[in-house]
Amino acid sequence: MNKVAFVTLGCKTNQYETDALMDIFYKNRYELVDFDDYANVYVINTCTVTSISDKKSRQMIRRAKKNNPNSIVVAVGCYAQISPDEVSAIEDVDIVIGTDARSGIIDYIEEYKSGTTSKPYVIVEDIMNIKVFEEMTISNITTHTRAFIKIQEGCNQFCSYCIIPYARGRVRSRELTHIIDEIRALTEKGYKEFVLTGIHIGSYGLDLDHIKLIDLLEAIQLIEGVVRIRLGSVEPRLITDEFIGRIKPLHKLCDHFHLSLQSGSDTVLKRMNRKYTSAEYLTAVDKLRSIYSSPSITTDIIVGFPGETDLEFNETLDFVSQVKFSEIHVFQFSKREGTPAAEMSGQVESYIKKQRSEALIALAHQLGDDYKNSFVGSELEILLEDQKEKHYLGHSKNYLNIIVDSEEQTMNQLKLNQGELYTVKIVRIDDSKLHAVVI
Repeated sequence: MNKVAFVTLGCKTNQYETDALMDIFYKNRYELVDFDDYANVYVINTCTVTSISDKKSRQMIRRAKKNNPNSIVVAVGCYAQISPDEVSAIEDVDIVIGTDARSGIIDYIEEYKSGTTSKPYVIVEDIMNIKVFEEMTISNITTHTRAFIKIQEGCNQFCSYCIIPYARGRVRSRELTHIIDEIRALTEKGYKEFVLTGIHIGSYGLDLDHIKLIDLLEAIQLIEGVVRIRLGSVEPRLITDEFIGRIKPLHKLCDHFHLSLQSGSDTVLKRMNRKYTSAEYLTAVDKLRSIYSSPSITTDIIVGFPGETDLEFNETLDFVSQVKFSEIHVFQFSKREGTPAAEMSGQVESYIKKQRSEALIALAHQLGDDYKNSFVGSELEILLEDQKEKHYLGHSKNYLNIIVDSEEQTMNQLKLNQGELYTVKIVRIDDSKLHAVVI
């Protein structure tokens, strides 16, 4: 059998697409091996969200060829889409595929092996001209305990700092029936939790007739075997009165919402070309807390956006304290060539970005610990995801990372299975980590 190895850079959508590509190779009798092992084909699913992402993609491309100089190296994904000339100029690349037409990867490899194409073989179209969702389905392989399900592609938002709409194109939604069929097939393989992912999942259905994300959630709720439905990142504009009213009876929907913020300052949000204000964001959070007792509200924040003043940064700190996030992913602004923000005046010095990042991270840790502490003594259900030497790891419905270890229970007494759900009691918090016992 031919051997194939993968490496994935970037977001959860990229990971889903890698799993789907693995499925294609599996069906074509390829053996899947680790990236550092000898393989006939290496596939690098690239990321281009920052210049650092581009650099990492190039490093992995070169590393693949070192594992086997005679292998076929395929660069696929966002970096390949945005910079096909740059990627194809890398000596170690054999095939370059953008963010569409990836389902034909086996055919491209066979054509390349036949010698009928030039080196490198470049399959990159103008993504803005692509109007149809590329259907790739996972049926045999997934590398996670939770199953990621891609529901849409593309983004129409064009935030001033973001290159992704140019890498992924306009919104294209996956047909509801295809999503439902994929989830049903995966429940038969034992998967219980499904994470809906995409580039801008709140836009699901925008290009379809009379369907929205909430319609999809209601349809998944009805599937026997689905225990948890988890949303990927969404924007506060999704959280309308209608949305709240319709998700209230959906007991399978996880009370964990990653609401993209980016800044707590309205003036910064405007420069970012975000489509909401801090007040509208807070209203969305209040709506969620009106139907869930202690939902996990997580977010992303960029510090040091061009022109960000001390006053604007302090507005973000104040807003974060007001919302009381359970987790914050903090990013220092990084110029991305090809975006309006890269050309804006008032670029913030690196040392200031570092100081602001450290201040926000410290506040985030404090708020995160406060949220975790509120569950000590409580009973929660966890999905068991991993087992280390002395403990098990799992996530609750509200996405708390919980440890069940030998300090609390003798491991020999526990016969826990990965991918199964267990009720645990939270007994303590130690170094920001929750410890529990199975009950």
